[in-house]
Amino acid sequence: MFEAEITPGMSTAEVVALGRLAEEVGFDRLGVSDVVFWPDCFVLLGLLAQSTSHIGLGPMVTNPYSRHPAVLAGVMAALQDASDGRAFLGIGVGAGLEQLGMRYERPVLALREAIGAITALLRGEEVRLHGETITISAGRMVGPVRPVPISIGSRSLVGARHIDARIASEYRMWLADGAARAGRSLDEIDIAPRLTLCISRDGDLARRSLKRYVAHYAAIIRPDDLLEREGGRWIAEVEAALSRSTGWYFDHERLDDPDLDRLVDDDLVRRFAIAGTPNECAELTREVMSLGFTSASMNLAAPRRGSMYEGLRETLENSAELLSLLRR
Repeated sequence: MFEAEITPGMSTAEVVALGRLAEEVGFDRLGVSDVVFWPDCFVLLGLLAQSTSHIGLGPMVTNPYSRHPAVLAGVMAALQDASDGRAFLGIGVGAGLEQLGMRYERPVLALREAIGAITALLRGEEVRLHGETITISAGRMVGPVRPVPISIGSRSLVGARHIDARIASEYRMWLADGAARAGRSLDEIDIAPRLTLCISRDGDLARRSLKRYVAHYAAIIRPDDLLEREGGRWIAEVEAALSRSTGWYFDHERLDDPDLDRLVDDDLVRRFAIAGTPNECAELTREVMSLGFTSASMNLAAPRRGSMYEGLRETLENSAELLSLLRR
């Protein structure tokens, strides 16, 4: 199963056009980012439900802080009905909520209580929950309800967007332990690595377009070898260059400090992202999938073209060849 995510920094018509293209090139599911100050993902998902025929649709990812779980249950009930059963719920702890004065209080418990409440509501049950993070007093959904598959976005809780054999093994160990305590089998859970994908016939352009992203995550994760590079000077220069950059690293209108081109080489881009030509991206994706995965969640990134729409369209158009190569 291959899932794509679009960050909706464009018009609604352009998002719908990209959604149709994602379905056409062969993605199984399509997520729309739920990001503060960006166009609302659920409005866009409703439009996509009416404009596509078979691709799965859902938020990637929403959260239980800015949207109460009862509100999320209502939105998902509507999306499941509008899409004729193609909806899925991607949920995590959220991003950018600091700008709203919100704090990520007890994130694991908040997710547990939210998912339990949403699941019960979408089964048509009456929910009475006076939890530590959520309150629902004798609530029951009105109108048609159907359960939806739920994906938990765990990056903010357990890591970032790079993975190796050690990390993959550690994730599986955690999940196996949790599944056992819940009386479930790990085989019931689909584990999909989070891969940032940027494809262009100009492979150098695709890699250059992700240097700001790579620098951002290198500074967050701070692997030992990067902390020690050049006696610590490298990471200090990266952090200084990031402080001189402006805008979100996925925003087309961002300003990337020129020093990032010098500091982030192609090998480092390959370590943190899937970027290049379709053939190069297929090779890099196979390396990750060989760690025992059968699914992947691909956050689409745009080569630096005239607009985010133009860049994301380029990545999607080239994804047809990528998916064909991966499914052989």
